[in-house]
Amino acid sequence: MKLLTMVSEMVETGRKAERPLALVPTMGYLHDGHLELVKLARAESATVVVSIFVNPTQFGHSEDLESYPQDFNRDLEMLEQEGVDVVFAPPVSEIYPCGYSTYVDVGDVGTRLEGKHRPGHFRGVATVVAKLFSIILPDRSYFGQKDGQQVIVIKQLVRELNLGVKVTVLPTVREPDGLAMSSRNTYLTDEERCAAPVLYRALVNAKELWDAGQAEADILRSGMKALISKEPLAQIDYVSVADAVTLEELEYVNRPAMVSLAVRFSKARLIDNILIGDSRKTL
Repeated sequence: MKLLTMVSEMVETGRKAERPLALVPTMGYLHDGHLELVKLARAESATVVVSIFVNPTQFGHSEDLESYPQDFNRDLEMLEQEGVDVVFAPPVSEIYPCGYSTYVDVGDVGTRLEGKHRPGHFRGVATVVAKLFSIILPDRSYFGQKDGQQVIVIKQLVRELNLGVKVTVLPTVREPDGLAMSSRNTYLTDEERCAAPVLYRALVNAKELWDAGQAEADILRSGMKALISKEPLAQIDYVSVADAVTLEELEYVNRPAMVSLAVRFSKARLIDNILIGDSRKTL
């Protein structure tokens, strides 16, 4: 397994690599959710590149950039065990050299949900993904549904900038009690960890209501809020029932929708989502 830190090295290696080349972008501190992406990439591709880069442009001034969990040596051991060919782990100065001023704006889809609560976040996400795609030139890239809005942003980025990368999305990998795996779960205290599965229960409650014929989105939102509010350690940032492509909030779920939420537990801010909806009319 090669470890590369310079853009020039990655460009040369990527262009000489056997195809198809797969990229799994990460910010490190890997867990089983990341490894599921890596396993599928390995099964489908001749060359697998995993990037490890904690991207400063997607963090706000009051967010956890400085404290974001990292264990680089552990990450390398895990990736070597999975048969990864290249790890690209550049310093910030390689991706954003002095005087850097070019960013990618994905429009309205980046200003909703997480974008509303974390202004500029998706400008940072879209920019770093566009740069990684330009540097590595992957044929395929792999992402998890846990970051549902990020997936929508990246698909739009690829489609509208004609980047030619096949984006594969894998289902959210969960703990046995339903909590979505996330590097930020390490911020939870023991008591908060016991409370955190309320996020998934709220999402499942919304899906069960919809499966039972309830199409009014406000009722789904109210049900999620009521369930989460029973957990005193949980503070709701938002709950959403939105169009699965535009992320516009829905009045009725009569087309594919993403049900999502963001909830705070002191130091930890956790997000999660599920997809519901079909073409039936249930107004």
